[in-house]
Amino acid sequence: MTTDLPPGSKPSAVDRRSPWVQLKTFSYHPTLYPAMIRGASPDAKAGDLVHIYDKDGNPFGAGLYHPRARVPLRVLHHGIEPYSEDDLLGAMDRAIDLRLQVLGIPEHTDAFRVIHSDGDGLSGLIIDRFGDVLSVSVHSLGMFQRLPRWLPHLHARLGTQRLVLDIDERAARLEGISTRALRSDAVRSVKIRENGIRYEVDFKEGHKTGFFCDQRDNRRRLASFTAGKRVLDLCCYTGGFSLSAKLQGQATEVTGVDLDEAAIEQAKRNANLNQARIQWIHCDAFTWSRQMQKNAERWDVVVLDPPKLVFDREDTDGGIKKYEDLNILALSLVKPGGIFVTCSCSGMVDENEFERIVVKAAHRQSKRLQFLDRTGASADHPVQSNCPESRYLKVFWTRVVGS
Repeated sequence: MTTDLPPGSKPSAVDRRSPWVQLKTFSYHPTLYPAMIRGASPDAKAGDLVHIYDKDGNPFGAGLYHPRARVPLRVLHHGIEPYSEDDLLGAMDRAIDLRLQVLGIPEHTDAFRVIHSDGDGLSGLIIDRFGDVLSVSVHSLGMFQRLPRWLPHLHARLGTQRLVLDIDERAARLEGISTRALRSDAVRSVKIRENGIRYEVDFKEGHKTGFFCDQRDNRRRLASFTAGKRVLDLCCYTGGFSLSAKLQGQATEVTGVDLDEAAIEQAKRNANLNQARIQWIHCDAFTWSRQMQKNAERWDVVVLDPPKLVFDREDTDGGIKKYEDLNILALSLVKPGGIFVTCSCSGMVDENEFERIVVKAAHRQSKRLQFLDRTGASADHPVQSNCPESRYLKVFWTRVVGS
């Protein structure tokens, strides 16, 4: 039932706009868990766009509801005014406008994040554009149900034609998403450009949505430190930092190291696309760095960009120990006065904790660090004020002082 109430009056259960959900506690966070929800109308079904009322019964906002999900309520709008499916599509258009008009990203690349989940007010949905391909990752049944309607609109606005759909098996099971309801197109890979460099994105072997757009600005910035330098790219994945150092930064020598054999093969193909001569090494970063220590090898610039090492709170200590050990090894390979760029993409390790890790690694070797800057993900990965923990990527730019 939909009823317009006089200003200041509180709707009873029969007056509320249906379907509805009422909160038990107050929160502006976009993801609300079962303990925070008091109840829902009988007609509220999994995936529904629901009207949200606060604990006192006042209109609070709107969101996607799923009573059996780990996150039963994903809040998409805060406010007392009604919120419709058209408003939801409008939120998607605002996200696209940010990339195309405000940031002007297509001037520099045809690969970028289009929708960044909570950062764009579209919790549970991540979309990247790679050339004419949309790479879509879904963690919400409600978002998945709306994709068939949204995809033609997305393709029209972004100039894309094909779809690669990624749904984590655990998320599909918990949310009740049927992967048979929407299928990926038959696309194995696509070639993209970023800041004048060409890459091949392999959707079958690639991590996440195929390519790490979040490091775009940091890859470009690295080039300002590498002219005439010897550069080491530890945990190089498919070679983004390596190629920027060589092609944009005019480094004299670049070495990329990664344990992932498929990533190294892709890095080689990327280098060939750009006719760049880079030494690629398929090896565990820990083992290889220890051997380089013994060989007394040193580099002018070292980049350390490991994969996510902390996955949940129970594993925090183990992941932090890996970060400490890797940073100790990487720092030991930097020449005195050299540049050390170190990254963490673990959202559960905040910036202060990561700084403690890096500083400890330096001081244990009687080195000191001059912090030149701290950066994060590119602007197409925005962070909303009500979900600061989505600022997951931390990049420290330092100069090494000491032997």
